Amino acid sequence: MKAIIMPRSTSGWTALALAAVSLGLAGCDSPREDALEQKADTVEEAYDAQADRLEEQADTMTGAAEDRLENKAEAVEESGEAKADAVEDKADQY
Repeated sequence: MKAIIMPRSTSGWTALALAAVSLGLAGCDSPREDALEQKADTVEEAYDAQADRLEEQADTMTGAAEDRLENKAEAVEESGEAKADAVEDKADQY
């Protein structure tokens, strides 16, 4: 495999240009996309909070009851992540 070697000054400017373009594109979200991304964050935070409460309850238990509640907490967290991902995917369409 051959490596492409660029003079130092050129590669530095190239990296700088790529960074500038990336930052410019990152700021191109529409208001609707921003709102949907905020909604996704809110959904995920709500499910995480619910999962945290279930885990705290599980910490007060032992045995099978503790395991069931921990499993439920994990399922709630995964569900929240899936719903947030779906909202983010929808946001990406705008």
